[in-house]
Amino acid sequence: MASSASRYHRRRSSGTRDERYRSDVHTEAVQAALAKHKERKVAVPMPSKRRSLVVQTSMDAYTPPDTSSGSEEEGGQGEGTPTSSQGSIGMEHWISRAIHQGSTTSSSSSSTQSGGSNAPSTSPASTSIPQPVTPTLPAMLLNPASLAFVCCLHLLLLLIVYLCCCVPVSSRVSAKIQQLVNTLKQPRRPPLREFFVDDFEELLEVQQPDPNQPRPEGSQMVAIRGEPLGVVTNWPPSLEAALQRWGTISPKAPCLTTMDTNGKPLYVLTYGKLWSRSIKVAYNILHKLGTKQEPMVRPGDRVALVFPNNDPAAFMVAFYGCLLAEVVPVPIEVPLTRKDAGSQQIGFLLGSCGVTVALTSDACHKGLPKGPTGEIPQFKGWPKLLWFVTESKHLSKPPRDWFPHIKDANNDTAYIEYKTCKDGSVLGVTVTRIALLTHCQALTQSCGYTEAEIIVNVLDFKKDVGLWHGILTSVMNMMHVISIPYSLMKVNPLSWIQKVCQYKGKVACVKSRDMHWALVAHRDQRDVNLNSLRMLVVADGSNPWSISSCDAFLNVFQSKGLRPEVICPCASSAEALTVAIRRWEDNQPPGRGVLSMQGLSYSVIRVDSEERLSVLTVQDVGTVMPGALMCVVKPEGVPQLCRTDEIGELCVCSIATGMSYYGLSGMTKNTFEVFPMTSSGAPISEYPFTRTGLLGFIGPGGLVFVSGKMDGLMVVSGRRHNADDIVATALAVEPMKFVYRGRIAVFSVTVLHDERIVVVAEQRPDSTEEDSFQWMSRVLQAIDSIHNVGVFCLALVPANTLPKTPLGGIHLSETKQLFLEGSLHPCNVLMCPHTCVTNLPKPRQKQPEIGPASVMVGNLVSGKRIAQASGRDLGQIEDNDQARKVCFLFLSEVLQWRAQTTPDHVLFTLLSSRGTVLSSLTCLQLHKRAEKIAAMLMERGHLQDGDHVALVYPPGIDLVAAFYGCLYAGCVPITVRPPHPQNIATTLPTVKMIVEVSRSACVMTSQVISKLLKSKEASAAVDVRSWPLVLDTDDLPKKKPPQLYKPSNPDTLAYLDFSVSTTGMLAGVKMSHTATSAFCRSIKLQCELYPSREVAICLDPYCGLGFVLWCLCRTCVVVAEERPRIALTQSFSKLFKDLGLHPRAVSTSFGCRVNLAICLQGTSGPDPTTVYVDMRALRHDRVRLVERGSPHSLPLMESGKILPGVRIIIANPETKGPLGDSHLGEIWVHCTHNGSGYFTVYGDEALQSDHFNSHLSFGDTQTVWARTGYLGFLRRTELTDASGERHDALYVVGALDEAMELRGMRYHPIDIETSVIRTHKSIMECAVFPWTNLLVVVVELEGSEQEALDLVPLVTNAVLEEHYLIVGVVVVVDIGVIPINSRGEKQRMHLRDGFLADQLDPIYVAYNM
Repeated sequence: MASSASRYHRRRSSGTRDERYRSDVHTEAVQAALAKHKERKVAVPMPSKRRSLVVQTSMDAYTPPDTSSGSEEEGGQGEGTPTSSQGSIGMEHWISRAIHQGSTTSSSSSSTQSGGSNAPSTSPASTSIPQPVTPTLPAMLLNPASLAFVCCLHLLLLLIVYLCCCVPVSSRVSAKIQQLVNTLKQPRRPPLREFFVDDFEELLEVQQPDPNQPRPEGSQMVAIRGEPLGVVTNWPPSLEAALQRWGTISPKAPCLTTMDTNGKPLYVLTYGKLWSRSIKVAYNILHKLGTKQEPMVRPGDRVALVFPNNDPAAFMVAFYGCLLAEVVPVPIEVPLTRKDAGSQQIGFLLGSCGVTVALTSDACHKGLPKGPTGEIPQFKGWPKLLWFVTESKHLSKPPRDWFPHIKDANNDTAYIEYKTCKDGSVLGVTVTRIALLTHCQALTQSCGYTEAEIIVNVLDFKKDVGLWHGILTSVMNMMHVISIPYSLMKVNPLSWIQKVCQYKGKVACVKSRDMHWALVAHRDQRDVNLNSLRMLVVADGSNPWSISSCDAFLNVFQSKGLRPEVICPCASSAEALTVAIRRWEDNQPPGRGVLSMQGLSYSVIRVDSEERLSVLTVQDVGTVMPGALMCVVKPEGVPQLCRTDEIGELCVCSIATGMSYYGLSGMTKNTFEVFPMTSSGAPISEYPFTRTGLLGFIGPGGLVFVSGKMDGLMVVSGRRHNADDIVATALAVEPMKFVYRGRIAVFSVTVLHDERIVVVAEQRPDSTEEDSFQWMSRVLQAIDSIHNVGVFCLALVPANTLPKTPLGGIHLSETKQLFLEGSLHPCNVLMCPHTCVTNLPKPRQKQPEIGPASVMVGNLVSGKRIAQASGRDLGQIEDNDQARKVCFLFLSEVLQWRAQTTPDHVLFTLLSSRGTVLSSLTCLQLHKRAEKIAAMLMERGHLQDGDHVALVYPPGIDLVAAFYGCLYAGCVPITVRPPHPQNIATTLPTVKMIVEVSRSACVMTSQVISKLLKSKEASAAVDVRSWPLVLDTDDLPKKKPPQLYKPSNPDTLAYLDFSVSTTGMLAGVKMSHTATSAFCRSIKLQCELYPSREVAICLDPYCGLGFVLWCLCRTCVVVAEERPRIALTQSFSKLFKDLGLHPRAVSTSFGCRVNLAICLQGTSGPDPTTVYVDMRALRHDRVRLVERGSPHSLPLMESGKILPGVRIIIANPETKGPLGDSHLGEIWVHCTHNGSGYFTVYGDEALQSDHFNSHLSFGDTQTVWARTGYLGFLRRTELTDASGERHDALYVVGALDEAMELRGMRYHPIDIETSVIRTHKSIMECAVFPWTNLLVVVVELEGSEQEALDLVPLVTNAVLEEHYLIVGVVVVVDIGVIPINSRGEKQRMHLRDGFLADQLDPIYVAYNM
C-alpha cells in the first residue's frame, strides 16, 4: 500500500491527464510495450509542412483563453511540474531516420513563376498559356450563323468570367517516398483468405473469424433479482406530497445551500420557501401565460428549464413548480451563443416536444445573447420560445383559494431528461411520476438516506445522478444538499472536501475527476477529516478507468478518516436511471477483476494477471437496485441471454426506469420494450426490460461489472474496442503532458464497409513539430501493442479548439462531424490506411490471353458484332462540279482560286478581349500578303523547296498569312507558340527545342518577338547565337515572287504539327497535302461550312484541330482533352440558355496525334447520347452499362459524330485483335486525313510504324490503321443517322498513356480526380499520378492554409470508398500549381517531375502509412 501511494505521489505532479483514464499499472504496461519497439527501426516519413503553416500553428495563434465553465472530461487543474522519476522512454532510434532525412523548415528556391505559366517543371516541354480572348465568345454565340470551336480550358474560364463579371520548403520527396515504400513492404496483418473475384464484380474481402479466437464457454446466465423494495409506512404517495409535508411541517429546515465562487454560502433555500415559491411558479405558469380563454400552457404540456450550473435553487423551484402544475419540465443547458456545439439538436428535441415556453432565472435571462433591438434571437434549429423568468419578484401571488392538486404518483410523465446519442442526435427520455417516486424510494433504501442528512453534491443537478440524488431523493427524505458549482471547483478543487468537513456531510456525490482534482490540490492539508462521510457516491463508476482514482483517493485520505467501505461506485444511464450501486453497509469486500483486452475484444471474459500488458482492471458497481431484475443480452440482433463468461448489454426490468423516447415509438420499442430470450427462444419474463446502454457482466455474488458503453463501442474487423480504453492508452504515452489537459476524442468512421478508428487530441501550445510527430508515432505503436488494432487517422488540433460540452468536456459527436465534413482544422495529421485497410479486393491477376479464333467464336455465340463504324463516304456526297473541282486542289491553289472568285470575302476577323474588331483579312488581302512573305523567304532567306520554317507568332492574322506564305514558297511551316515575356526561363527552351527538333532552316516572327529571342533575358535561358536565320514580317518587300510553288506530289509534306503530349512527349506529326485537303473537305461537309458561315474560334492555333480551323475554312464544339466533361458542357449550356444558345448546339469533338479530327458534331444526325458505365468493370477493361444513379456509375458522353471518310474499329491494345460491340479497347482509325508519321530527329521507324501503320492480328488484316492511343468503345444505338442507318456512337474513356495500372487494374486519373474534387468545397483542382506503385494525389487549395490538413483524411477516404485504392501521398498546393496546357489538359508528368524535384512549394505533404 505504501509503495502504491508513493508511486502515486510521483505521478500526480504532472497532473495534466484526464484522470478518468489514469492508471499507473496501465501506464507502465504502455511504456513496456513501447520499449519493445525501441530496437525495431521503422522508417516512417515525417510530413512536410510549409513554414508559414508551422508558424501559424504556434502558441500565439492558437491559444484562446480557456473560458469553459468547467470540464466533464478535463484533466488536472494545474499543469504541475513534469518531474516523473521514471523518465521518458526514448524513441529516438525509432524515428531518427524520418527526422534526419528531411527537416520541415529547410528551404529551397521557389519555382512559382509569375506570368502565364505556373508549370513547376523546367523541362523543355513546359508551355505557357496565352491570354485567352474568351469574353468575346458569348457575342459570337448569339449569331445564328456562327460556328464556335472552344477548348475545355477556355470554356471553364468563360464560365468563371461570365459568372463573376513565403518561404518554400524542401522535403526530399523521393527519399521519403522510398522510406514509405520500404515500410509498406512489411507483411500486412491479418492474413486474408484467398477467394475468387467474379469477372464483373470487385468483391471486398470478408473478414474471416480467427480460428484461435476465444469463445464463451460458460453456461447461460440467469437473471439476477435485486432485494425487495421495502414498504416504509411514512413514504409519501408522490414527490409533490413529500414537498407539501416538509414545506408545512418543517418550513425552516434547510433544503439547499448554494455557494459562491469563493466557497462562501450564497443562499439557503428552506423547505418552506421551496414549497411557497413552487406554488407561485405553478400558478403563474398555468394562469399568467396567454389569456384566460387561451392559456399558453396546460397540464401535460412540456416546458423548457434553462438554468445555469451555479443556480440550483432557481432550478429546483422551477422544477417543483412544474410538477405541482402537472406540466412536464425539460431541463436543458443554457445556450451561450447561437452556434453552441449540439445546440441545434437540442432545438429539434424542444420542437418535437412542442415546447413554446422556457423558464429561466433573471441573471440567466440577462446573460442570453441578444439581437440589435434587445430581443433574444431564435437559436438555430430551435422553436419560437416565450422566455419566462421564475424569480418571485416577477411573479403574481396566487389567490387564497387557489391550491395545486396533489395526486398520488401515476403513469403521467413527470419530466423529460435529454440524452445525446453517439451520432449527435438528442433524444428525450420520459420518466413517469410512478417511476420517479419508485426510483427515489430505491435510492433511499440502497443509500440508507434519513431525514436531515447532509449531502454534498458536485454533479450537474439538471440530469443524471446529480438530479436524482441532489434534487429529487433529497426532498423525499428532507435532506440538506450542499451544492458545489463547477466554477468553484475550477478555482478550488478541494472545496467539496472542505464542505464535507465543515458541514459534517454524510454523503457526497462526485465523479472520479473530482477525486483526482482534490488529490492534486490537497498538498497534505492538515484540517481534513472525512470520518463523518458514510457514503462517497462515484457517479462515473461505470467507467472502468475510474478504479485508479478511487484507489488513489483512498490511499491518500484513509489516514484522514476515510473508510474503504465509504467509496460506492454506481452505474447509471438516461434510459434505466440508476442501474446498480455499491451498498455502503455491505461487509463483503469490493470486487475487482483483471481482464484480458484480447478476450474483451471478442466479448469474452478471460481473467489475466496484472503483469500482462494488455489487460483491463474493472471494479464492481455494487448490486442490482431494489425491486429490479437484471440480465445481460447480446448487444446485436435478437436479445438472447449471454453466457456467464460473456460480455453483453445490461438490461433492467423495473418500475424505476424511463418509459420511452418522446415521440419516437420505433426506437422506444427497441430500447424500452425488450424481451430477453433463452437460447431456445423462450422469453425469460412477461414484463419488458430496458436496455441500459452499458456493456458488462454479472460476477460472483451478484456483483455488477461494467466494461464500457454501447456508445463508445467500435467494431473493427469483427473485434470490439471501447473508445475509453483507447483514450487511456493514448494518455499513458510519454510525454503525457503533450496532450493539452488530457483532451482526447476517439471515435470510429465507416470507410469501405468497416469501422476505422480516429484519434483526435489537443496538443499543448508549446509543442514543436518533432514533438507532435514523435508522440503520434508512439501512440500508434502503443495502441497496436496493447489493443492489437490499427489507428486509421491520428489528428492533432491546437489547444482549446475542439467543440465543448456545457461542462467543458469534448463534444464527441460534434468533433466527429467536423472531421467528416473537413472543418476540424488539425495542425498535424497521420493516416495509416496501409496498415488498417485489410479488406481491399484482391489485386487483379491477368489471365492468359485468349486466341483470335476463340474471340471470334465468342462474339458470334453471344450475338455481338465486331465493333466498327464509319462516317459518310466523301466521294458519294460531293456530286456538284465545283466541289469536285475544289477537292483536288492543293491548299495554296484554293486560296488563289478564292482570291480570284471572291476577292472581297472576309476570311478572318481578329477580336480584342472586349469584343471589338482589331483587324480583318479578305481572300485577296491574304493572297497578296502570302505572296510578299513567299518573296521574302526566297530573297532574304534563300530557302529551297521543302525547307522547314518555324512560325513564332501570337494568335492572329500574321500567323495565318505566314502559313500560306510558306506554302506559296514551297516551305514546310511549323507553328510554334511564342515565349512568354514574363516567363522566358520556362517557355523559351520549349521554342528552341521545337526549332531544333523540326530542323527549321528559318524562324519567321514579328519584330517584338524577334528582339525577345535575342534579348539578355533569353541568353540566360538558351544560347541565342545558335538560332537559325530569324526573319520578321512586320516590314515586307513590295514585289511578288517570280512564281508560286505547286507541289509535284500530293503525298509530299504540307506542314508539321508539333505538340507536347500530357505525358510530356514532344513530337511532330507529318501532314501531307492529301491529308490536309481531305481533312478540310471532311470538316466542311460535316459542319456544312458554306462561305456565309461565321466560325468563332477560341482555340490554341499551334497544333491539332485548333490549328486546322485557324488556318482554313450554329454550333459550339468543345474540343475535349480526354473524354467529354459532361458537367462542364451542361453548366455552359445552362448558363447561356437565356442568351439563345440551343442545348443541342453544345457538343464535343475527338481528335489525337495520328488523326487531328476523328469525330465532330455535325449539323445533321441525332443528338449526342450519354450512357452510364460501371467504373469497377472499366478497371478490368470491360464495359458494363448501368442505370443512372447506380453505385459506382460513371456518365460518358458521346464524342461527336464520326467525320466523313473516317473508319473506326476497337482493338485489343495488347493482342491487336478486333473487339465486339460495347467492349473496351483502343480506338483505331483508317482515314485519308491520318497523319503520315512522326517527324523525329532520329527517325524512330518502330514508333512510326506502330502508331501510323498497324494491322489487325486477325479478321481484316490488310487495312492499314492508325492507333489513337485512346481507350473507348462503340455502341450501336436505336437512333437513326443521316443516311438512315442505325447510329454508331463512339465513347472515349481515356488515354492509354495517362492510364495508371495499380493493383493489376487500369485506372483513369480523371475518375479519381473527380472523386477528390467532390470531397471538399476548398479543393479547386486535383491531379493524380503513380510513383513506385504509390498513388500520389495533388490538390489545389482555395482558402486558408489552416484548411490544408482537413483535406488529407477526406481525400484518403473518398479514393478508398469509390476506387478501392489507398492513397500513398497527399500533397496540398496553392491554386495554379498543377500545370495545365493551353488546351486545358493537365500535365501530370510535369507535375510529377516537379514534385520529385521538390519544386512545388507545397503547403503540406502527408505520407500515408
